[in-house]
Amino acid sequence: MPFITLEGIDGAGKSTHLAWLAEQLRARGDEVVVTREPGGTPLGEALRGLLLSEPMHIETEALLMFAARREHLDRVILPALSRGAYVISDRFTDASFAYQCGGRGIDEDKLRVLEDWVQDGLQPDLTLLFDVEVAIASQRLAGNGNLDRFEQEKNDFFERVRAQYLRRAQQYPARFRIINGARSVEQIRDELAAILNLL
Repeated sequence: MPFITLEGIDGAGKSTHLAWLAEQLRARGDEVVVTREPGGTPLGEALRGLLLSEPMHIETEALLMFAARREHLDRVILPALSRGAYVISDRFTDASFAYQCGGRGIDEDKLRVLEDWVQDGLQPDLTLLFDVEVAIASQRLAGNGNLDRFEQEKNDFFERVRAQYLRRAQQYPARFRIINGARSVEQIRDELAAILNLL
């Protein structure tokens, strides 16, 4: 069964569609596990609290992301996939390459080592990349008075993150679908419904 991930810069709108996607699959009679990164497990959620609020070295940030991911795979993702359930995750490893490599500037080779070690070859079957211009995402975030450590970053940070996401999509075209997140919710859901019909 497919492992589906939703990606995009903060404010791209992916979270708006996550529950809707799960509902569409459940309406077909499929079991669906909805989860998120960092997080998804008690330990992962504890690490999420640190990652979103505490200042830290950029390599510490990357290592904690993958520590949370290892636990997430073991306790949630792999068991669900093994019993035939769909897994929909709000972010996965593409986010690490986008934020820690693109945004923070960590060498990609370091993350590839972690990716190989932690995931042992597992990749999503489908990645929905919600793409919007940084200015639009920034406007959306402006209405949120409780921004986390990542959401508080400047626009140039998000420009680098977005560029890295788009590079990832070029590298892995078989699993990426780029969704224009600037359109209306209805237009986006029409496109998502068409994608789901192919699963």
